[in-house]
Amino acid sequence: MENCVAISLRQIRYFVATAEQGQITQAASALSISQSAITTSIKELEETVGAELFSRSPQGMELTPIGRQFLFHAYDILNKVEEATSLRVPAGDVEGSLTLAATYTVIGYFLPNHLERLKRNYPRLNIQLFELTREAIEEGLLSNRYDIAVLLTSNVQNPDLTMETLIGSRRRLWVPSKHRLLQQEAVSLKDVAAEPYIMLTVDEAAHTSLKYWSKTAFQPHVVLRTSSVEAVRSMVANGQGVAILSDMVLRPWSLEGRRIETIVLSDPVPAMDIGLAWRRNIEFTPAMEVFRSYFRQAFYIPTLR
Repeated sequence: MENCVAISLRQIRYFVATAEQGQITQAASALSISQSAITTSIKELEETVGAELFSRSPQGMELTPIGRQFLFHAYDILNKVEEATSLRVPAGDVEGSLTLAATYTVIGYFLPNHLERLKRNYPRLNIQLFELTREAIEEGLLSNRYDIAVLLTSNVQNPDLTMETLIGSRRRLWVPSKHRLLQQEAVSLKDVAAEPYIMLTVDEAAHTSLKYWSKTAFQPHVVLRTSSVEAVRSMVANGQGVAILSDMVLRPWSLEGRRIETIVLSDPVPAMDIGLAWRRNIEFTPAMEVFRSYFRQAFYIPTLR
């Protein structure tokens, strides 16, 4: 019998909230609805898709491989709906230039899709993009060399800059397929400390990592430091170590076609926050306003005046 059940926007929003929060209780709280409403909605969605989107455990709701694929499409659907219904984004005939600074991770894993959409919606907006370190971006914003930046806001502490976080990308433990830690009910940083660790160094990843490690009695057993996300991915997939990285850079397959699995740690690990930054009290140009408004719409950030 043909399945004629349609997927609703409500189901997609409940699914995304659960994926982002990692627990039904937290998703229900964030959406101000009952837990049973989310549970029922996700069950209906899984029946329609024909596959489990989450694996359930005492630690919460973990996306399955199919669930991660579905999340990518869910974000795209919600963004398209927002584009179609929004009336607050400035008109597409805005003309001007924007000097935009961004860090390595942002350019590689976050910006390309948004830049393409901005170019399509605002063909007369000329964006000049520069890849820089966080320190160089801060100095460039303060000296008016760059208009605005997209970077890891969780790393910025300069009081002369205004920041607006768009999204928090959860950090999880990466392990190779069939790793022994996948069989444990709970995995802590103490467990990770017993494993060979691949330390990513780009965009201050090592510094951020050591900040949350320093709050424990343990330290990672680092066997390699590298600025290459692909190197981390391949080494983990090939069983040469584990790593803790954000979902933004997660791709479940290495270049060799080997599988990476992820684990939510029982110890607190901060998310990687991505957002905008600009010099405090600067007067926004029409091009800057268009850029900020686009991201506020894309990530449902309320306009504060």
